[in-house]
Amino acid sequence: MQKQNVISVLKERGFIDALTSPEIEKIVENPIKLYCGFDPTSDSLHLGNLVGIIALAWFKRFGHHPIALVGGATGMIGDPSGKSAERNLLSEEALRANAASLDHLLNTLLNRDGNERLPVLNNYDWISKFSLLDFLRDVGKHFRLGVMLAKDMVRTRLITEEGMSFTEFSYQLLQGYDFYYLLKHHGVVLQVGGSDQWGNITAGTDLIRKLNGEQQAFGLTFPLLTKSDGTKFGKTEKGAIWLSPDKLSPYEFYQYLYRVSDDDVVKLLRVLTFIPIEEIRQLEQQLNREECAPNALQKRLAEEATRFVHGEEGLRSALEVTVNLAPGKETVLDVATLEATSNNLPSVAFPLSEIIDCKLVDCLFNAKLFASKGDARRMILNGGVYINNQKIGDANYVLSQKDLIEGRMLLLAAGKKNKVIVRVE
Repeated sequence: MQKQNVISVLKERGFIDALTSPEIEKIVENPIKLYCGFDPTSDSLHLGNLVGIIALAWFKRFGHHPIALVGGATGMIGDPSGKSAERNLLSEEALRANAASLDHLLNTLLNRDGNERLPVLNNYDWISKFSLLDFLRDVGKHFRLGVMLAKDMVRTRLITEEGMSFTEFSYQLLQGYDFYYLLKHHGVVLQVGGSDQWGNITAGTDLIRKLNGEQQAFGLTFPLLTKSDGTKFGKTEKGAIWLSPDKLSPYEFYQYLYRVSDDDVVKLLRVLTFIPIEEIRQLEQQLNREECAPNALQKRLAEEATRFVHGEEGLRSALEVTVNLAPGKETVLDVATLEATSNNLPSVAFPLSEIIDCKLVDCLFNAKLFASKGDARRMILNGGVYINNQKIGDANYVLSQKDLIEGRMLLLAAGKKNKVIVRVE
């Protein structure tokens, strides 16, 4: 890659929300160590976390040395940033299991290129060694209440009826200490994170200044992943868009990105892919031309992001399922095809008596494709329901033996996006 400043590249792509100092651009002219943290509140990361992962990957591409930090300790406290209420605390057993899953996922995503291996650390390894008294004496005394109370994440919560617990209030001390520890033991001089992490990041830079004097540390935040209407990306009626294939198949991940709006696709191409910015600008120009094929940019986005998250094999699987399950009279389905794609789609099993001679509306509801039978009926009348990729327009349609593929399975679809495989028990 042509020698270029990674900060200027990230700015050009709309990656940077704020910097603690303009000196960062000069600092990164030589290789540095940096980190981004991920708390194990679940056993997978989601689409919003992908921005931080891509940021680390950009630094790696420019010859820097990123570290991914799993918050095994901070996850036990719960980050109040961006939260309107205190989250329910997970058990230590659940957090350990989640941390192990994130460790595996981050190692997979950030080391897929086969180049220098990016380390994944866990802050439980050092924070757990502190006693309460030692932490208060050695770390807590360097934090001032006035500064802590002035943080946006604290002020916002203090004016609510629920307020903020001391547990959450102490979170910034732990994350601040992480930064100091990583600088002291690993030479880390830059922390990156979402814009909601600004208060936690500056807690770390302030602590380092007090404990290390002349040695500086820096922070960089990127905008949270939001749609053009201000709502967050990655949330659907079915839940989060997970990065782990165990929680969301490559096909479903691909389809979500394939269906983002024209208003959002260019921004996502900038922050979720490594496509050169000049090429993205050319794609943006095509978007406004009549000859531009529908979803052309979304297809490129979905392919690039799926390749990064799920690898070439995951992308191949997503594309294969997309072709096999595309609605249309020319698509021929058989049991082998459905079995090959079953890992990518939800499935249900019903006795034959609950399929044959039963109304399609009932089956759609029982398969949980619709929240009510009324919704299912309306979708049928609007032409959005398919059996085995064939459109059904009769709201009184009754299933029969001929609808079963090889007498064993059928594919139900609500629109082009939501599908479920029905198996005969």
